[in-house]
Amino acid sequence: MWKKALSAALLATGLAASPAAWAEAPAPYQITPELEAAAKAEGKVVFYTATDVAVAEKLAELFKSKYPGIAVQVERAGSERVFQRIGQEYSTGIYNADVIETSDAVHFEYFKRQGWLAPMVPQEVADKWPADERDPDGNFAAYRAHLSVIAYRTDLMKDADAPKTWEDLLDPRFKDKMVKAHPGYSGTVMTSTFVLSQLLGWDYFEKLGKQNIMQVQSSTEPPKKLAQGERALEVDGNEYNVFRLIDEGKPIKIVYPDEGTPLAVGNAAVLKQAPNPNAAKLFYAFLFSLDAQQLNSDFGGLRSFHPGVKEKADRTPLSKIKILHSDPEKLEPEIPTIKANYEKYFGT
Repeated sequence: MWKKALSAALLATGLAASPAAWAEAPAPYQITPELEAAAKAEGKVVFYTATDVAVAEKLAELFKSKYPGIAVQVERAGSERVFQRIGQEYSTGIYNADVIETSDAVHFEYFKRQGWLAPMVPQEVADKWPADERDPDGNFAAYRAHLSVIAYRTDLMKDADAPKTWEDLLDPRFKDKMVKAHPGYSGTVMTSTFVLSQLLGWDYFEKLGKQNIMQVQSSTEPPKKLAQGERALEVDGNEYNVFRLIDEGKPIKIVYPDEGTPLAVGNAAVLKQAPNPNAAKLFYAFLFSLDAQQLNSDFGGLRSFHPGVKEKADRTPLSKIKILHSDPEKLEPEIPTIKANYEKYFGT
C-alpha cells in the first residue's frame, strides 16, 4: 500500500508540484576535534547504502581505523529498496538511519522536497566538487559514480563475436546467454533503462525481452553471474563490480557501446532526523575525503569527482567513453511507465 502511495506521490510531485523556495546552502564545515569528540560520544553511525556490500564494509573499516570508538552499521540494499525503506520509516515516525546513499538521483530530489534531509556541506565538497554534482542548497552531493556496462566472459565468447552496440544484443546468437538486472530494484538500471528507452525506444526493450534473459535484481548481480560462469554476457551491470572481478583475474571484458554508456551517480546525504547527528556529520565528511574516494576507486572500481583520485592505469578513463547522462527531473515522471513496460516485456 505504501509503495503505491509513494509512486503516486512521486508522480504528483514530479509533474504538478511547483518548486519550493529553498534556503541558501549552509557554510562549509571542516572536521574538528570538537566534532570528533561529539561523534565518539554517540559511538555509532548507521549507513543505508546501495553500494556493493564488500565495498561499503571496506569503507566502514577505513572510517573506524581513522575514528576509533565509532561503530559503523552498514545496511545494504538495492537503491529502490533503500528508497522504499526510508519512505516507510519516515512516514511512520521511525528514524533509524543517519547517512543514506543510492544510485538513483530522483530519490534525493524527492527526499529534499519532503524536508527529510539535513543541509550540510563538507569543506572538501565546497572546494573540489563540480557545481553540477552537488545540490545548490546543500542537501546532498555525488558521493560516487559508475557506468552501467555490457560485459562478457572471454573464455565463453570470442572477442570477435562479442557485441559492440546495444542493438547487437538483439542478435539471435545471444539468446539464452545473457543476464540483466531490474529497474524496480536497482537505481543504476532504472537510470540505464530510462536513457536507453529515450535513445532506442521501447520497441528495443520489447525485442530484448524475447531473448530469454536471466533476470536478477541488483546491478551488482550480473557481474557475479559472469564470474560464476552462469551466463556469458551481461546486458547491464555496474562497472565497478566488473573492475573488481577483472582485478581478481576473472576472464571478463567490458564493452562501452558505440551508442554510449549510461552513467549512474550515487548521491549521499544526512537525514534530518538522524539519531546520531554528530557521527553522521563526521561520516558524511569522511565519505568525500581523498582517502575514502581513493579506496572507492582502488578497491571498489567506482568513479570519483574528487580531482585528487588516481585511477588505475588499465581502466578506460571517462574522457574516452561516450557517456549517456540522465536528467532526474525528466526521469521522475517516467518511473511508472518504466516499471510497467519492463514487467510487460520481461515478465517480471
